[in-house]
Amino acid sequence: MQITDKHTKVLIVGAGPSGLMMAAQLLRYGIQPLIIDNKQGPTSHSNALGVQARSLEIYRQLGVADQVVANGKQAQGVIFTENGEQMASLSLSNAGVGQTAFPYILMYQQYKNERVLLDYLTQNICTVYWATSLISLTQNAGHTEAIIQNNEGEYTILCDWVVGADGAHSTVRKKLGIPFTGDTYPHYFYLADVKLNAPFLDGNYVQLYLGKNGISGFFPMPEKDEYRIIGDLPAAFENNDNVTLEQVLPYLNKVTGYPLEVVSNIWFTTYKLHHRMADIFRKQNCFLIGDAAHIHSPVGAQGMNTGLQDAYNLAWKLAGVINGNLQGTILNTYADERMPVARELLNTTDRVFNVVMSGNWLIVFFKKRVLPHILHYLGKSDKLKAFGFKRVSQIGISYRDSKINLHLSNGEKIKAGDRIPYLEIYDERRKEETDLHAWCAKPGFTLIVMGRFDEMFLFNIAKWITNRFQGILNFYYLPPSGKNLAVFEAFETDPHREKAIIVRPDMHIGYMNDLVSIAMLDNYLVNLMGVKVHGS
Repeated sequence: MQITDKHTKVLIVGAGPSGLMMAAQLLRYGIQPLIIDNKQGPTSHSNALGVQARSLEIYRQLGVADQVVANGKQAQGVIFTENGEQMASLSLSNAGVGQTAFPYILMYQQYKNERVLLDYLTQNICTVYWATSLISLTQNAGHTEAIIQNNEGEYTILCDWVVGADGAHSTVRKKLGIPFTGDTYPHYFYLADVKLNAPFLDGNYVQLYLGKNGISGFFPMPEKDEYRIIGDLPAAFENNDNVTLEQVLPYLNKVTGYPLEVVSNIWFTTYKLHHRMADIFRKQNCFLIGDAAHIHSPVGAQGMNTGLQDAYNLAWKLAGVINGNLQGTILNTYADERMPVARELLNTTDRVFNVVMSGNWLIVFFKKRVLPHILHYLGKSDKLKAFGFKRVSQIGISYRDSKINLHLSNGEKIKAGDRIPYLEIYDERRKEETDLHAWCAKPGFTLIVMGRFDEMFLFNIAKWITNRFQGILNFYYLPPSGKNLAVFEAFETDPHREKAIIVRPDMHIGYMNDLVSIAMLDNYLVNLMGVKVHGS
């Protein structure tokens, strides 16, 4: 496909989940990016499978969550088996109830995520240029010159901004000379997407098998009797580039203790796992997101979801700068906020992965004798399950240390930097049931005022927004009522007190104060967040 653009505000390299999410988020702010990928087209294969609650919340903002959930499968829990004997099971049912509108892990293949986002791009007249490669990047003051190539020819594009979403072997990262620090695990693994006749599999639970002959995990997919199988490759095949599922199957039968009947082999591949992170996530006007910035083991289904959140964090900041609503300094907070998340994720998945793979006698004893009791205890404690869900689902990720937060409240449970909690509310003005996330669904910042105020004060707030932040700041008022008492309690306040909250476009709280002061709100937006006032 011929490219006619010679200049673009944003060049996105890579049309995987992270790159497509970046494009979708920019489109919400009226920005048409140029997005390229060296693949021939969308793939039908998937490395990632689990979609976490935080990603579904982002999809809800895009208006596609219902479609995603309807075509996915909710994982009910995890069953651990060793040498054919069930050690423990952990039910995840209802673990996230009350914390999110999506209190589960959804099995929904990566290629389906990509198709949903591609449909969103198509509806917004945004084309993906497939079979198009990045040849070179030259950074100059204020812009980058990119040379890209496809079957139609070679093109020189002047880019205001470049986003590298092109995976672990990122061309953008390499062209920028950014080190990708880390290591490769010594083990070889296989991945098989198959349709099975296997009555011993539950079909709703993830089933993990630990044995003397290796490990394997069976992940139920939305399609009937279809599973993803992940396991360590037997040593005899580690240097064989042409190993097949048929060769691995006898070993898999030994690990599970059951004969597997493969009805259909949809996809089979072997690979090694890496844990690496880019030394920097930004170089001048170029950014890295997703696997281009960090890769790790698949423990906990975190990889794709983290890439989606990278895009979600960067997009509103970049859009604000491009549209002239935010100072350029806001872009420094992308790396400030996302690099600690990536670093913690690499460390956590690395520790868990090493425990799972270890043959050390003490760790083996722990897995066999101690772990089942821990899991049994966890399964009986709603509080511990809720805590675990909060971490795995990524709804617990917070930016409390970010420079663009201001916490002026005595509240300790919820602070500036936290994701705005999912709380059901009654909208007194519209006389309908809704929730705080629905109030924060529009592009831009959201001001939520809680307490009892007269009409004139509320009018003055609305007038202030219209005069200075129209189209940038949305406004909602939550008056005290019996139906909303739980919301006041969650924010450690009551109907006789007041509270002001400014929610960032990514649904993280930027500002919280126990006083509703227009002057203080204005000061935060202008001097800390860097919002540009109309006419200035």
